[in-house]
Amino acid sequence: MKIYTKTGDKGQTSLIGGSRVPKHHDRIEAYGTVDELNSFIGLIRDHLKEDDDKRDILLEIQEKLFRIESHLAEDPEGVLTRSMPPVVEADVELLEKEMDSMNELLPELNNFILPGGHPVVSYCHVARTVCRRAERICTRLAENFIVDDVDMRYINRLSDYFFVLGRYYSMMTGTSEIVWNPRN
Repeated sequence: MKIYTKTGDKGQTSLIGGSRVPKHHDRIEAYGTVDELNSFIGLIRDHLKEDDDKRDILLEIQEKLFRIESHLAEDPEGVLTRSMPPVVEADVELLEKEMDSMNELLPELNNFILPGGHPVVSYCHVARTVCRRAERICTRLAENFIVDDVDMRYINRLSDYFFVLGRYYSMMTGTSEIVWNPRN
C-alpha cells in the first residue's frame, strides 16, 4: 500500500464515511490539531526515562486522542463501515486522579507560572497550549456539528493535566518554577 493517494492534490480530503471536504474544513482543523497534540505527547514521552511511570499514562492518552481524532473525522451523513471506540467518563476520571496524585506532591500554587526551566517542562506547556487550541477549535466545530460531550471534557481536562504535569516535572528535575512577575 502506498502512503500517497493523489486524491488530495486539489485541496480536498475524505472524512470517515466518504464525504469529501476542503482540507481547511473545521473537522480537518479539529482532528489535525488533536494529531499535532498527540505528536507533542510523543515528544514528551521520548524525553522521559524508560522506567518513568508517566510514560504509560502518556501512551494511554495518545490512544484516547486517536479515538477522538477518529470521532472528529467521522461523517455522520456518510456510510460508516465501523463504529469508532468511544472515550468514556472513566478516561476523564483517570486524568483527574492523575492530577490529584501529582498535586499532592506539589507546593501550593500562588502565582502564574511561565513555561520553561527544563525541556520536559517546556514540552508539557507546549502540549497544554496545543490542547487548549484543539479545545477552541472543537467548541467552534460543535456549533455546527455533533462533537461528543465526553471527548470535549477529556480535551478540557487534558490541558489541565499538562499544566500539572509540567509542574510535576519541575519538581522531579529539581528545576525552579518560573514565577511571573509583571514589570512596568
